[in-house]
Amino acid sequence: MKAIQITQTGGPDVLNLVDLPTPAPSPGQALIKIEASGINFVDIYFREGRYPNKLPFVPGQEAAGTIVSIGEGVTTVKPGDRVAWCHIFGTYAEFAVAPASRLITLPANVTTQQAAAAMLQGMTAHYLAHSTYKIHSGDDVLIHAGAGGVGLLLIQMAKFLGARVFTTVSTEEKAALARTAGADHVILYTQQDFAAEVKRLTDGRGVAVVYDSVGKTTFDGSLTCLRPLGMMALFGGASGPVPSFDLIRLSQMGSLFITRPTMKDYIATREALESRANDVLSWVASGKLKLRTEHNYPLADAAQAHRDLESRKTTGKLLLIP
Repeated sequence: MKAIQITQTGGPDVLNLVDLPTPAPSPGQALIKIEASGINFVDIYFREGRYPNKLPFVPGQEAAGTIVSIGEGVTTVKPGDRVAWCHIFGTYAEFAVAPASRLITLPANVTTQQAAAAMLQGMTAHYLAHSTYKIHSGDDVLIHAGAGGVGLLLIQMAKFLGARVFTTVSTEEKAALARTAGADHVILYTQQDFAAEVKRLTDGRGVAVVYDSVGKTTFDGSLTCLRPLGMMALFGGASGPVPSFDLIRLSQMGSLFITRPTMKDYIATREALESRANDVLSWVASGKLKLRTEHNYPLADAAQAHRDLESRKTTGKLLLIP
C-alpha cells in the first residue's frame, strides 16, 4: 500500500511517500480502506518532534473509510461498514488498522469525507464547549482562529449554547467565514489590538473563557481578555509554544484559571467517545453543524498540505485523499 512515512523529524520534507505492507488486523482490530484522512496541527507537532513518537511511523490520527476485514473477537463492526476514528496513528495511508472499540459507524447520510473532517476537530470543539468550560447562555466567549477547522465548528457550537461569540481572524475573507458561522464580533488581529477591542466591546468586563489554539503570540493578550475567575483553554500552539509563565500572575489578574486540554482525556471511555462523536455526526447529518472542506490533497502531496496548514492561510478542514 502507499503511505506517508516519517523516518526523522523535521520540516514538511520529512513526509515521504513509500510502499509499505498492507497491515493485517490483530484480535480486536479491523482493517479499513481509507477514503479520507484528516490533517491536523497535532500532525505537525509529531512531525517536528515537538511531541515525541517512536521512529519510523506513519503520521495521521483521523480518518474514515470502509472495513475490509476484522480480527478475531470483533463483533461490533463487520466488513462493508463505513466507519470513522481518530487518535490512532497511521491514517496517512491507503489502509490502516484500528481497534474496533474506537470505531464509530457512520450515519447513512454522512459521507466519509464529512466524517474525516468532523471527527477530531468536531469532538475537540464539543469537549471545549461542553466540558472544558461548559458554556452557559449569555456567556461572552473569545475564540481565536475563527476561520480554522476547529474555530468554525466551535463558533457554531457556542451559538447553539447561547453565547455571544468574539473571534479573531487575519483577513476580511476569513472574517466573512466567521460571521457566516455565527460570530457576533469578528476582530482582525492584523489591524486591531484584539485584547483592547474585546475589553471595549464588553464594557471592560472581559469574557468568561478564551479558547486559544494559537499559543505564543496570543497568550498574554488572551489572559488580558478574561473577566475575574475566567478560564483560558489553551488547546494548541500554531504560533509556537507558550514561554515559561509565573502562576502568581493568575491571582493578580483576577484569580484566573488555565487549562491545557487534550482530546484523549475527553474520549477515554467508549461511552464518552460515542456521546461526543454521535452528537457531532448527527449535527452534520441534520445540517445543524456545517463543515468547510474545500482543501483536498492527494496522499503524495502531504508535505504541501502541511506547508499550507502551517502558513495559516487555509480555512476550514484539510483532507488527504488516498
